[in-house]
Amino acid sequence: MQEEDLAFEIIFDEDAIKCLNKLNKELKSRIFNKIILSKTNPFRYFKRLEERSDFRLRVGNYRVIADIEKRNIFVTKIGLRKEIYK
Repeated sequence: MQEEDLAFEIIFDEDAIKCLNKLNKELKSRIFNKIILSKTNPFRYFKRLEERSDFRLRVGNYRVIADIEKRNIFVTKIGLRKEIYK
């Protein structure tokens, strides 16, 4: 089996795409690349949020919130650390 066969599928929520598209090109690329990097082993990059069922990925001052189920990573929110958990 190849590494690509073991990779998780990444699915972006519409709101997450809107948030990502509002960012400057360099930051958008950095966040997107980190999400793609997590495909083969998301639990290395994503940490479970306390008292919640979803996970967070840290990229500087930004956070990516996602649900991880079976072989899918559902990216639901992307935003600044101080605003994302509200």
